[in-house]
Amino acid sequence: MKRYLFVMFVALPCLAFAQSVEKWGHHDISLTAPASQLKGNPFEVEFCATFINGKDTLVVPGYYDGKDKQGEVWKLRFMPTAEGVWRYTTRSSLAALDGRTGSLTCTPPTEGNHGPVRVDSSGLHFCYADGTRYIPVGTTSYDWMHASNDPAFSTADPGLTIQQQTLLSLEASGFNKIRSLLTVQNFDRTYPEPDAFPFVALDGYDPANGNAARWDWTRLNTRYFDHVEQCTEGLLRLGIEQDLILFHPYDGGRWGFDEMPREAGELLCRYVAARFGAYRNIWWSLANEYDFLRKQPISNWDAWTDAILANDPYHHLISIHSYTAKYYKYWDERYTHCSIQDQAPVEAPGRAITVLNIYKKPVIFDEVCYEGDMTERWGWLSGEEELYRMWNAYMNGTYCSHSECFQYGDPHDFRRDFLAVGGKWQGTSWRRIRFMRQILDAMPRPMYLPDSSWDLNTSACGPGYYMVYLGKKVAKEWRFDLPIRNQRDVFPRITEGERYKVEIIDTWNMTITESPVIITTKRQDNYRMVAEGDGIIPLPELPYLLLRITRIE
Repeated sequence: MKRYLFVMFVALPCLAFAQSVEKWGHHDISLTAPASQLKGNPFEVEFCATFINGKDTLVVPGYYDGKDKQGEVWKLRFMPTAEGVWRYTTRSSLAALDGRTGSLTCTPPTEGNHGPVRVDSSGLHFCYADGTRYIPVGTTSYDWMHASNDPAFSTADPGLTIQQQTLLSLEASGFNKIRSLLTVQNFDRTYPEPDAFPFVALDGYDPANGNAARWDWTRLNTRYFDHVEQCTEGLLRLGIEQDLILFHPYDGGRWGFDEMPREAGELLCRYVAARFGAYRNIWWSLANEYDFLRKQPISNWDAWTDAILANDPYHHLISIHSYTAKYYKYWDERYTHCSIQDQAPVEAPGRAITVLNIYKKPVIFDEVCYEGDMTERWGWLSGEEELYRMWNAYMNGTYCSHSECFQYGDPHDFRRDFLAVGGKWQGTSWRRIRFMRQILDAMPRPMYLPDSSWDLNTSACGPGYYMVYLGKKVAKEWRFDLPIRNQRDVFPRITEGERYKVEIIDTWNMTITESPVIITTKRQDNYRMVAEGDGIIPLPELPYLLLRITRIE
């Protein structure tokens, strides 16, 4: 486990001790002001620091972190983006926080640290900050960070919290991204109250007495965010991206967070960006099903988007999610990628590329219905169907998220499944994810349909590298037949006389079998390349086969 150093200031003129942190790690600097100097709301105190490393300059916002024995505490959380010495100077409306100086040394990143995920140079895919390709293979567990550990509701093994159990499940599966709610979800009033809330309560809110929740929308509960930090760091240790959903409609009038004023949402966005922006594994999702927050106009979403962007010096990925097929204005340059709920584009081969071609930026189908045994139509897919939809997305050069809804008891009780609260896997598709990533990570380039509208099953993945997904089709054989074009001619076209091998990948049974048949190519016409001879590849007569076809140099 990585250890991060903390530095405490108590109204000193400067920092005399240089600290070190790896590139794209995070470093916390704590400053304390006497309580007597604070005359108002600590969340209204202006506080930031300018970090300089040669030609690189980052203005990093600070955040209030509550009280300790010495007084009121503010923090700066910094992620160095370049190696060498970084020097900083603070600026604040509070005298005790203003004009503090110091330095730290950024060391090379350790193994496995590739930096934050970015959109790559193609504009259609992702990579880490160091250029390493990143292929999101994610899942969803909305309330796992806040779910109750009451044995009557927990889905964890004895002796584990629900959060610990969820992290163990993620580690076993191979997922590299998870969508999580920042604020608590209301299942129904039989479900236990959360241990904490994001805003400070007014009037002594006591759910046991049944009185309505009222909040001071100008003050956040800093301890609530401690727990979110712990969960985010748990994901970081596993190399998993935290797609943090800032707003959601799943309140049902219980607490009123779905109806918070615009100014409260801006405060939340500023605070979250300052507190979590230095984690390299953070993504921003403005909302899940934003259009169900019916009292929040589009102007609020614009304001909240701007609040995140203005307070995130690291430029993390950012998007917003809507109800089924209610596509947002993803062409807006503020959003780095599309986060879409719509199963129709991935229910059959060749559909998803249309969405990619329209928006011309990375597309993640973050909700395509779920594997499960629910009575609701969105939670009853088989494991085979879940995996099939995911492969249809990836074959088109788009991406897809997973989850499952197997109930721990009553099939109507969606308070207790992985999608809702995390815990233990119950389904079958998750076991195929590590194998899926093995196949995807081995590709030299992301997949793309080189002859879309004409060939919906064949993707090009680089020079002399193709995938043919047979999906639900069961056949005794496949006859070699590929498009001559290769990824919009970004890569050289196939020519006659090239030699290819074919590997038969069973995506469900997780096997790879190389065919003994070696193919020599022959032009059929202006569009297709076939084989000399019959070019027949025998198949095992199973569904969900993927053919990997690579040129023999």
